[in-house]
Amino acid sequence: MGRLRFYWATTLIKDYRPLWLKHLHQNYEVWYTDHFLSPQFESLGTGHFVMKPWNLKVYGKKISAGKNLHVIADPSRKVCLSSWAYEEKQGQIEIGDNVLICPGTRIDSASRVEIKSNCMLAAGTYLTDADWHDIYDRTKPIGATKPIMLEENVWIGDSTIVCKGVTIGQNSIIGAGSVVTSDIPSGVIAAGNPAAPIKQLSDEKKLVTRESIFADLDLLDRNNRAIDEIVLANNSLFGWMRKRFMKIKIKLKKIIFHLLLEKLYLFMMS
Repeated sequence: MGRLRFYWATTLIKDYRPLWLKHLHQNYEVWYTDHFLSPQFESLGTGHFVMKPWNLKVYGKKISAGKNLHVIADPSRKVCLSSWAYEEKQGQIEIGDNVLICPGTRIDSASRVEIKSNCMLAAGTYLTDADWHDIYDRTKPIGATKPIMLEENVWIGDSTIVCKGVTIGQNSIIGAGSVVTSDIPSGVIAAGNPAAPIKQLSDEKKLVTRESIFADLDLLDRNNRAIDEIVLANNSLFGWMRKRFMKIKIKLKKIIFHLLLEKLYLFMMS
C-alpha cells in the first residue's frame, strides 16, 4: 500500500478533491498501470507507482524496471522509454530499484541504457545511446551506438542530455542543463557543456538514498494517510466540482479570446 500514497501529499497547487475521491483516482492509476503499462515492460517490479500513467509511453522490446519505480508524467511533459531495433542492433533499457523519473524524461536506446538503483532523473532529461543517423551516410538510421551506464544513486539534473558511451559514477550529481559526452567519476558534482567535475562530494557526510523511503512501507502508508487527512479534511465534492467548472470556464474564455484575436487580425489584413 505504500506505493499508493508516496506522492499523495506532493502537489504544486491546492488539491480540492475530497479524500475518498483522491483515493479512488490513485487506485485507478495503479489499476491502469497494472493492466495497460506492465505488459509493455519485459519485467516490472513490485511497488511501482506512475502518476497519470497514460502519459508514460513505452515502445519496443527489452525494457525492464525493478521494484518501487516512481514515474511522474504529465500531458504537457510525457515520459517516453523507447528501444529500437535495426539490422543487428537491438536497444535495451534496464532500470534498477527505487528509481525516480520526472516529467518530460526521454530514454532512447539502440544499444543499452542501464540505470542502477536509487537514481533520480529530473524533469526534461534525455538519455540516448546512439547518433540515430550515420554521420556520413545520413540516409542510414541508428548510426553509431555505445551503451550508457548510470551507477547507483546518480542524480541527473533538469534538462540534462546524456550522450552515447557515457558512464556516470556512483553518487554523482549532474547539474541542470548539462550535456554529458564523456565519463564522470564517482562522488562528484559535474556540470557544463561538455559536463566536467566541479566539486567533490564530502566523504564525511552520510548519503541517504531513496531506498530508505521504502524501508518500512506500513509506516510510509500511515504517514501519508495522516497528511492527506489533514490537508484534505475540509474538501467536499461540491467544492471540487466548482473548481473544475471554473477551470473549464477559464479555458473557454482563452479559446474565445484567441478566436477573436484571429478574426481581428484577418480583418486588419484584408
